[in-house]
Amino acid sequence: MRYVLTLVVTFLCAGVLTAQTKILTLEEALQIALVKNINVVQAQNNVDAAESQVLAARGQWLPTLNASGSFSRNRSETRTAGVSTQIINGVPIPVIGIPGSEVNYSNSFNTRLNANWTVFDGLGREADNSAATSRAHSTELTAVRMRQTIAFQVYSAYVNVLRTDQLVKVSEENVKRDSRQLERITESNRVGALSIADVYRQQSQVASDELGLINAVNNFDKAKADLLALIGLITLDEIQLVEIPIAGEVDSTAVVATTEKYRGYRELARRALGARPDYLGASEDLSAAEASITSAKSGYWPAVSLSGGYSRYGGDWDYALRNSTLSWGAGLSWNLFDGFRTNQAVQTAAATKRNAEISLTQTELEITVEVKKALLDLDAARKSVEVSEKARVSAAEDRKIAEERYNLGAGTLLDLLVANASYVNALANLVNSSYNYVIAKRNVEYSLGERLM
Repeated sequence: MRYVLTLVVTFLCAGVLTAQTKILTLEEALQIALVKNINVVQAQNNVDAAESQVLAARGQWLPTLNASGSFSRNRSETRTAGVSTQIINGVPIPVIGIPGSEVNYSNSFNTRLNANWTVFDGLGREADNSAATSRAHSTELTAVRMRQTIAFQVYSAYVNVLRTDQLVKVSEENVKRDSRQLERITESNRVGALSIADVYRQQSQVASDELGLINAVNNFDKAKADLLALIGLITLDEIQLVEIPIAGEVDSTAVVATTEKYRGYRELARRALGARPDYLGASEDLSAAEASITSAKSGYWPAVSLSGGYSRYGGDWDYALRNSTLSWGAGLSWNLFDGFRTNQAVQTAAATKRNAEISLTQTELEITVEVKKALLDLDAARKSVEVSEKARVSAAEDRKIAEERYNLGAGTLLDLLVANASYVNALANLVNSSYNYVIAKRNVEYSLGERLM
């Protein structure tokens, strides 16, 4: 009965733990990040603001319309001195009366509708629209690059969680193996086959392995926290990531294909300049700066406008708006001298253009350097995988021989510990180099402005 109850409790606990564990795939992590990541959200807000600026620039071609209305009531009071004049037999006779006052009220009603349309403003509207459109394109490209950046960071963080998880498994297996070795050594010491020194030495090794496992688990938990913070996911549930099959990416055939695919630095740099959103955005910024110069120069030209208005007005309650006026006309204004303010605007716009040209050149330089460094990192990661695999095979054989020699009494425990430590280190290096190669490969795609998933 006790055994049955234990099984029931175990299954219930397992069900609760399973319900609290959230399964997260790489695609889901990316989709969550593209919706909740702060940088992505801010970039999209900038796109919305830039689009409103384009709408405002295009609205300059439309006439402006203004409606107004007013009402006022006036009260006037006239004081009288009480002296009046009467005509008696043709003779004016002053008459003294009582002083007083006379109060009068008057009303005023007015409504007006005005329209104004600028016919020509020195090509300022055209330049403003061109500049706003270029800035909107630049902002949108910046948002695209931000999404690419977040996608690459999510991929790297996701892979880093898987990498630290593998290192935890390596440490756990090492602790289990050394613990079993400690049990055998302890039993051999009990029967007098081995000295107590070997027991103490193995106990020290097991304690060191447990410390390494604690650090590995801590790194794994921190990697998961970094991933959740990056994608903007707040949850108290345990996160379990779906494994990414990387074996097919690090085998010899795939490595050779990847090396051939990314051969030729100059061609790859040219591809990056044609695809990178940040470089295209810098080009749009330059176009906006050029249009701003034209907009500033519009102050040198006259402005032509058409206007029209219609109003109704009156002064009493019964016929408040019985009077009307209709007006229309054309206007010409030319600012002949404005204290060099237009010249200042032109010079400022020209300086902005020169800075945009410098920024475009700097962006081109940074992209070419990023592509070069990404290719170097990929080549170094490829070599690390090859070397780590060779080291793992050699360390495995060395540990096997050391274990056999120790079991036969021809070798020392120290030799076995050194061989085992070398194997664990080689295995950890292989895990790190394999996942680093996958990240380096995605980094090349990111530097080229290509898709990341």
